[in-house]
Amino acid sequence: MTTQQVLPVRVQGLEKSYKNLKVLRGVDFEVQPGSIFALLGSNGAGKTTLVKILATLLRADAGTASVNGFDVATQARDVRESISLTGQFTAVDDILTGRENLVLIAKLRHLPNPGRIADEMLERFALTEAGARRAMTYSGGMRRRLDVAMSLIGSPSVIFLDEPTTGLDPEGRLEVWETVKELAGRGTTVLLTTQYLDEAEQLADRIAILHEGRIIVNGTLAELQELLGPPKVEYVEKKPTLEDVYFAVVGGNGQTVDMTSVDLTSKEQL
Repeated sequence: MTTQQVLPVRVQGLEKSYKNLKVLRGVDFEVQPGSIFALLGSNGAGKTTLVKILATLLRADAGTASVNGFDVATQARDVRESISLTGQFTAVDDILTGRENLVLIAKLRHLPNPGRIADEMLERFALTEAGARRAMTYSGGMRRRLDVAMSLIGSPSVIFLDEPTTGLDPEGRLEVWETVKELAGRGTTVLLTTQYLDEAEQLADRIAILHEGRIIVNGTLAELQELLGPPKVEYVEKKPTLEDVYFAVVGGNGQTVDMTSVDLTSKEQL
């Protein structure tokens, strides 16, 4: 008799409808420990509904789902104790300082030494210098990093990130990407939902595409690329992307452009 492996996330035949609208139509996938699993899909594909079911905030109509071996329908309390959820909109209290936000969460989780925990999280997420400032003064990327830090208090083994970079500027997105990579590097299992192709490509160990309520493809980036056949060799003139230009101008990628010698309003450069 073999024992079924306990996985961080296992979903089988999951279905969910809102009246006559079928949102999930039999979803199946598994997430391996310590990996980043990206659920990719357009708005309305059912990504947030799926995350809410896994986080025990919503009940499925059919199928089963488990987190760390706990059934999300019958063992909701055990599931909640082993996960953390970061939604599309941050749960940060703007009136409190960054440190006060973290202390509050540690106290709500009844953890000893909440001040020490807050200071450790501020250092881990490069927010120590901003810790005494009110969260309302933070940039989008800083707020999201604080939100993730709050979610990790208590060391959950699985974290759900529901479109974590929505509304962020390019620098803020990169900050969040680095945070997600760090989480996985420390052994945390991450289930990430996103509608951004480059985000899934940059972060995920495995990518599942959710379309019209179904997983239509699931694999590593290399496996998905093989679906289009062998690579073609083409010789093209490659211009810098807008992202390349943006970070070159603002210095985010270690390069800067001397703008004093560039007149973008002129057709000629003297």
